[in-house]
Amino acid sequence: MEFSWSQDQLDLYKRTTAFARSHRNRPVGCASNGSFPRDVWDACGEFGLLGLSVPTEYGGMGLSALTTAGVQEAFGLGCLDAGLMFSASAHLFACIMPIVEHGSAELKQRILPRLARGSLIAGNAMTESEAGSDISAIATRAVRDGDSYILTGTKNYVTNGPIADVFVTYATLNPEHGFMGVAAFLVERGADSTGVVVGKPFEKMGLGSSPISTVYFDSCRVPAANMLGAEGQGSSIFQSSMHWERTCLFAGFLGAMERQIADVTDFARRRIQGRRPIGKHQAIAHRIADMRLRHDAAQMLLYRACWLMDSGADASLAVALAKLAISESAIDVGLGSIQIHGGMGYAVESGIEVALRDAVPLTIFSGTSEIQRNIIAAKLGL
Repeated sequence: MEFSWSQDQLDLYKRTTAFARSHRNRPVGCASNGSFPRDVWDACGEFGLLGLSVPTEYGGMGLSALTTAGVQEAFGLGCLDAGLMFSASAHLFACIMPIVEHGSAELKQRILPRLARGSLIAGNAMTESEAGSDISAIATRAVRDGDSYILTGTKNYVTNGPIADVFVTYATLNPEHGFMGVAAFLVERGADSTGVVVGKPFEKMGLGSSPISTVYFDSCRVPAANMLGAEGQGSSIFQSSMHWERTCLFAGFLGAMERQIADVTDFARRRIQGRRPIGKHQAIAHRIADMRLRHDAAQMLLYRACWLMDSGADASLAVALAKLAISESAIDVGLGSIQIHGGMGYAVESGIEVALRDAVPLTIFSGTSEIQRNIIAAKLGL
């Protein structure tokens, strides 16, 4: 494994960080109801952040998983708005990449360029009340009707739901077949597909500018040409998208951790208590050292997972380890930053505590920490 970056990769990292810093739109104390920054979204599309891993023939940058992760780190390092970063990442990794890997040639040619530049926004409609990580429990039904499928069901916690133009969703053709009966579809809102009803945005404890809602498919007619892959391949398509999401989406939060550690280290050098900087107190120094340890270990696990994905090897164990490490490290770093800043860290006005609120859901979405541990244990033969 070779993780040294080429000059082109380093230049792209620097340009991405500079771009993200020039579009810092999060107000101090941003809570759960921030408005979606469409102007910054459009700028991200123009820069290329919404099509990093999309082939160049469809308007993307054609980057490998490892290079994409590096650019996402730079995005997270420079961007203060984790909600925007989360929406952009879900759009690309949970929605666009299944189309890239499993859509028909006609569908890719028609849809991908607009998704890559951000003129269309995609929502990931997977989770249901009784089906989160267990895709075999999906209740949304798909019934073939001539040249179409009729979708009926409810999807919860749909990232970008209120603003999405298209949805990547999953439905069962035959519940008795479990995960083998699931298919994946691209549903175009307000186009040939009808019967899409979007609920009100949820209030959340973090990721304020990322709009999330329930989406109802009420006898929604979807052209058969909009199926991704073939009947029965929905589970494998979903698992492939999870590899992209659990690595490259989470890379953005590695960048955010990098920024937090730099900020808290600088604070520990400047803040005087007991006639010396608090960083000279062993308790503080060790807390920051542990934050750096967790970040760097998670970073190496992520790079290995992306390297395996690029090589075509089975990356399931490496992906689960990386996702688990990053999500739990982000919470640890957020808590540490608040603790070291003391009262200032707890005050909303400082903008320090928002990173912890943004980090909490990382152990829940894209497969909970418990699910990742189950995957790891299974891969170890337990």
